[in-house]
Amino acid sequence: MRRCGLIARKCGMTSIYREDGVRVPATVLRVPECRVVSVRTRERDGYLAVQLGAGRKKHPKMPEVGHYAKAGVAPAERLAEFRLDSEEALLSVGREVTAAHFVSGQHVDVSGTTVGKGFAGVMKRYGFGGGRATHGTSVSHRAHGSTGQHQDPGRVFKNKKMAGHMGSRHRTVMSLRVLRTDAGEGLIFVEGSVPGARDGWVLVRDAVKRSLPADAPFPTAEVKEDSDGAAVKESDESSETKGDNEGAAVNESNESSETKAAEGAVEQPAVTESEKSEADGEGEGDKKAAAANESAVTETDDNEGAAANESIDTKTDDNEGAVDVSAESAVTKTDDKGGAVNESVESDDDKKEAGK
Repeated sequence: MRRCGLIARKCGMTSIYREDGVRVPATVLRVPECRVVSVRTRERDGYLAVQLGAGRKKHPKMPEVGHYAKAGVAPAERLAEFRLDSEEALLSVGREVTAAHFVSGQHVDVSGTTVGKGFAGVMKRYGFGGGRATHGTSVSHRAHGSTGQHQDPGRVFKNKKMAGHMGSRHRTVMSLRVLRTDAGEGLIFVEGSVPGARDGWVLVRDAVKRSLPADAPFPTAEVKEDSDGAAVKESDESSETKGDNEGAAVNESNESSETKAAEGAVEQPAVTESEKSEADGEGEGDKKAAAANESAVTETDDNEGAAANESIDTKTDDNEGAVDVSAESAVTKTDDKGGAVNESVESDDDKKEAGK
């Protein structure tokens, strides 16, 4: 069943490695903001089709402004119409179609306008061999030769291959395989080359000669939009959801703490007699413990002070006002020496008396 296609722009070419390790050339297609502008129905128009608009046009004409205003979308830079087979494939006006419309492994037909080459001869345009380069050939080395016949029919047939304008034609490359899609960035990687120059517009449709994959979304992939109607990426949505959840959790915690504080400030819980007595007992026990600690500290300080004073008094009495221990020792040594001297003097006196 034929679905709606996409309008994309050709970004350039690259190379991608497939699952089997083969390196293949790929064309990168970027899908800009692509929305449904109008819908064609059998009752009104006689056929089924969807008109898509891609990009943003800076300076639209007045008729274009009215056409887009009727659909409620911004003026598009490129318009295209895609025929459909059934009404189930119709899309509502304003619906956005993203790169997720196609899936990896699907085959598509890509249409575009080829690169213009200007006026070209038959050798470049159609690959003619040209005339002989020697043996009397003059000024006809790249000529196409004769173009007509004798008197009958006496004319040049239509579609005769001759020199003329080359390129700038609408062409379609069929059955190109989709290698990869990136809905967040709006990129489609197609195997092979597509018609058109870089940054040119192309139309991407489901392949006519290939069946539609089973996992392809129908009629198109779902796009989650925000309140303003803009598409939201999966990563952005998950981060925003995560941020909202975190903010809600923070608000909830703040609200719970504020509620608890308000409840504690407004309503005081009732205290029973037993709880009061236990609280009083705990208060008295705390007071007793504090008093005991204070008395212990006081006794310790008093004992230490008394011991220090007693030692100082003892030292002062023994040493006659001496305070330092070093002074006490010095006095003691002096006393001891004086005593020793006195003893020696007394012993000499005794000896003299005994001699007498």
